[in-house]
Amino acid sequence: MTAFSLMIQGTTSDAGKSTLATALCRLLKRRNLAVAPFKPQNMALNSAVTASGGEIGRAQAVQAYAAGIEPHIHMNPILLKPNTDIGAQVIIQGKAIGNMNARSYHDYKETAKVAALDSFKRLSETYDGIIIEGAGSPAEINLRAKDIANMGFAESVNAPVIIIADIDKGGVFAHLVGTLALLSQSEQDRVIGFVINRFRGDVSLLQSGLDWLEEHTGKPVLGVLPYLKGFHLESEDAVADSTPIEKQGTKLKVVIPIYPRVSNHTDWDALRLHPEVEVILVKENQPFPAADLIILPGSKSVQSDLAYLKQQGFESYLNHHLRYGGKVIGICGGYQMLGDCLNDALALENHTPTTSQGFGLIPMQTDLSPDKQLTQQTAKLAWGENACITGYEIHSGVASFNQKHQAFCTFASGENEGYLADDNAIIGTYLHGLFDHPEALAALLNWAGLDAAAAFDYDEYKNKEIDRLADSCEEHMNIDALIDKAKAFKLTL
Repeated sequence: MTAFSLMIQGTTSDAGKSTLATALCRLLKRRNLAVAPFKPQNMALNSAVTASGGEIGRAQAVQAYAAGIEPHIHMNPILLKPNTDIGAQVIIQGKAIGNMNARSYHDYKETAKVAALDSFKRLSETYDGIIIEGAGSPAEINLRAKDIANMGFAESVNAPVIIIADIDKGGVFAHLVGTLALLSQSEQDRVIGFVINRFRGDVSLLQSGLDWLEEHTGKPVLGVLPYLKGFHLESEDAVADSTPIEKQGTKLKVVIPIYPRVSNHTDWDALRLHPEVEVILVKENQPFPAADLIILPGSKSVQSDLAYLKQQGFESYLNHHLRYGGKVIGICGGYQMLGDCLNDALALENHTPTTSQGFGLIPMQTDLSPDKQLTQQTAKLAWGENACITGYEIHSGVASFNQKHQAFCTFASGENEGYLADDNAIIGTYLHGLFDHPEALAALLNWAGLDAAAAFDYDEYKNKEIDRLADSCEEHMNIDALIDKAKAFKLTL
């Protein structure tokens, strides 16, 4: 049985739950403890594929990386991937079981909770500790009934809770006091303290507020974490549009349209961080600037996002870009959009069977299928430098071509994948993470027009950033005392 668990809940979305959980996973690993991340329920379009072919939230894959272990489906047993404003694909223990609207899923929660508790129990039999991440805020009282994401889960397993708030948003004391006040007495009792995140300036100027907070709530402030300038951690859900490092004299401009259901947006993190690349994200009603490379990313609702792009005037921009020598990469859903048409005969994305005309730049037809391809892949570019690629497939479309074509890459199995245009201007692939390996990144930048690109190892950068985060938490929190507090709660399974 696991020695302890600790749950991180936040006053708001993006308060720092994933960040603190990642830091704690790294810090416990440094203490030679076998630790696993866990999030009972996650709602995100940014997912990861496990070695077993399951799908989990990206944040738990990052936390597993910080803990030095392989991601597993039981680290995020419930994943909701929104495909409309009121509905989502429901993924239980790594596998999609179908689409549900908000009301249907609320009724399904008791069944989902069984899966969450089963996964947690399995982890508890293997690891010394489990770092649990909540979702949103525990003070969303309209969602308290059947809650399995925050206090409802903490109470089920008797996990202690830290509440974290982001002072950079403002109103941090109101967030913390208000959140605590909206909890039941038993829920308040399991809160072992607060963490204030992203503080800038002289912490002594905050001390009177901290003293008042502790006296008013009876809960200790476990740490005040400083704002880390330029900090990078793979985003759980929101598209990161800021450049985490200062750049001067970039040599390649990349434009990426951000559509309503864009997914797996960590695909371009390595580009965003490369010192010679400028990445511009274009959102609704913003003009499309001149570019060297356009990337069409993945999508959870390909046909509706394709219609959105056409409504935004993207098609004429895309054709003009290619006419004047620009390059284009379509990834997953973006790959499908570049083809001739998308057939949804089974009405998987819409209420009725539909066919949408793509941009007609790849001689390919896509038939949407209920069976999702979930595979980690190692490949070699099928052209040029034969560089190594590491990535994963996560798609429901089956592609068929009406003429012979050059493949983008060749999997370790020998199977060819993707598309490279005869004029070398367009790449299409189902492979996510294609820029993450330094060899592939250099080769693709060279293909896009950046000769002799500076070397950049994304994995090394990622690891250093997690270490920087962990060092900051070690300095500003008493981690050993925190572990002792967590061990005082005995799990009930």
